[in-house]
Amino acid sequence: MERHALERLLSGDDELSVAALAALRDGATFHTWATAAPAGQHAGVFARRLRRMRLHGVEPLGLEQMVQLLREHDRPVRGGMIDTVDQKWSFLFYFTEDRSALVACARLQRWVEQSPPWPSRPRPTSHPN
Repeated sequence: MERHALERLLSGDDELSVAALAALRDGATFHTWATAAPAGQHAGVFARRLRRMRLHGVEPLGLEQMVQLLREHDRPVRGGMIDTVDQKWSFLFYFTEDRSALVACARLQRWVEQSPPWPSRPRPTSHPN
């Protein structure tokens, strides 16, 4: 999908479309999936992820609505992601199988797993034989 086509799909006036479009215009990277899958399949996966996120005190913007809209759509969808330039947020979106309209969009905070602070070990030295 071309950037301008994705911008056209995100031209709505809801908070998520506006934010995703702004990220895209700020130089965010994006990718879309070539194949379509049943919307209900995606709704089920993200309903489970939403429950897990809530158990950890995280409330992603628009994910509950995205699950609902995917369930209501009940036809195949194509999806994609936009990753903001600062790598702090990802926008997950789904559009109709023919790529003519946006079905749903959500914003997820990206987690960067930090390495545990291991104690430094002395490096082995080589000894001549």
